[in-house]
Amino acid sequence: MTHPANRMIARVLRTTYLSMLVIALHTILASAQSSAEPPKTAEQAFKNIQTLKGIPANQFIPTMQFISASLGVECEFCHVEGAFDKDDKKTKQTARKMMEMVFSINKGSFDGHRDVTCYSCHHGNSHPVSIPVIPTTAEAAALSATPKKEVHSEEPGNNSSAVVDPILEKYIAAIGGPAALQKVSSRVLKGSVDLAGKEFPIDIYAQQPDKRVSIMHLQNGDSVTAYNGTVGWLSAPGRPTQWMSAAEADGARLDADLYLPSRLKQIFSELRALPTEKIDGHDMNVLQGIREGKPPLILYFDQESGLLVRMVRYVDTALGLNPTEIDYADYRDSGGVKIPYRWTVARPRGRFTIQAEQVQQNVPIDDQKFVAPAPQPSDRH
Repeated sequence: MTHPANRMIARVLRTTYLSMLVIALHTILASAQSSAEPPKTAEQAFKNIQTLKGIPANQFIPTMQFISASLGVECEFCHVEGAFDKDDKKTKQTARKMMEMVFSINKGSFDGHRDVTCYSCHHGNSHPVSIPVIPTTAEAAALSATPKKEVHSEEPGNNSSAVVDPILEKYIAAIGGPAALQKVSSRVLKGSVDLAGKEFPIDIYAQQPDKRVSIMHLQNGDSVTAYNGTVGWLSAPGRPTQWMSAAEADGARLDADLYLPSRLKQIFSELRALPTEKIDGHDMNVLQGIREGKPPLILYFDQESGLLVRMVRYVDTALGLNPTEIDYADYRDSGGVKIPYRWTVARPRGRFTIQAEQVQQNVPIDDQKFVAPAPQPSDRH
C-alpha cells in the first residue's frame, strides 16, 4: 500500500509547473514533435476520445489538468485506474455531457468565445454549488480587499512607453544592469525543493540562450524537467517520458532565458501597465505582456526595489486557461547580477518551493544534459 506522504508528493508533482499528470494514458508520440510530420489530434494519439475530437494531441493532458483543477478531483474521479480508456464510471459519462454543454453555451450565447468554463460553476468542487455561500467575516474582508480578477487579452491598460519603460529600466538596474546581465553565459544552482512538507535535493543547469534542466533527486530516483531550446520533456521514476505541449514549452522557454529581463520588449508585441496592486503589503507595478495567439502574462514589480516579485502565466487548453503563479524572493548578488535564490511555483492543485543554496555563474555545463531522451516503446500509441 502506498504511504500517505508518498501519495501527497505524487499529487503535488502532478500539479506543479510543467509536472506530469500521472495517469495511465499513452504519452504522445515523440515523433509528433517533429516538424516532418503533421501534428496529431487527440483521437489519433489516445484511445476512446469522443468529446474532445479534433483538438491537438499535446493539448489533451493540459485539458485534463484543467478539469482536475476546476473540480478539485484526481484522475480516478472519472477514470478507472490503470484503464483510462474504459467508460465504466458514470462520472466520466457526466463529464462528457458537461463539456458538450459548455461548448454549446459558449457557441450559442457568447459568439464562440470561451466565457464559460468548468470552473465557472464548480469553483474547485466536484459538484456545482447552487446556493450562494455566506463567507465568514475573515473571508468577506479578504474578498472585499482583493477582488478576483478575470484574465482577458484585451484587458485595458496603459501601453505608453513613458509608463512602461521606467518600470523595466528600474528592474534591469536593480538586478545589476544590462552589461552585467549579458556577461552571464551559464548558471548552475544547487539547493532543495519543498514538496508537501518534504525536502529533496535539486540541481538546476541553465545555459544561454534558452536551455535549462532541473533534476530533483527523489527517494526512488530522479525527476527531470528540461527544455533544450527546441523541445521540452519531463521524466519521473518508473514513468515514460512526457513531452511538453507547445504551451508548456513556451513557459519553459521563458524560465530558461538568462537574458529575459532585457528581452521583455522583444518577446511581447505589447506591454501594458495595469492598475497597481499589493503583495504582502508592498505596492506593485503591474505589467501585462501580450503576444498574438497566446494568453497574456502578468508581471509584478516591487515599486520600491524595482525587482520582479511575481509572474502569472497561463497554459491554454480546450476548456480554459491553466494558471501558474511564480513568486520570486531572497534576491542575492551572484557574479554581479541579482537573482532570486527562492521561488515558489503554485498551481490550482499544488505548489512547491525551491531554495538555492549555491549558485555558480559562467561554469562549463556538459551538453549531454540538454539532449532529449530517445523515444521509448512506452511513448508510442
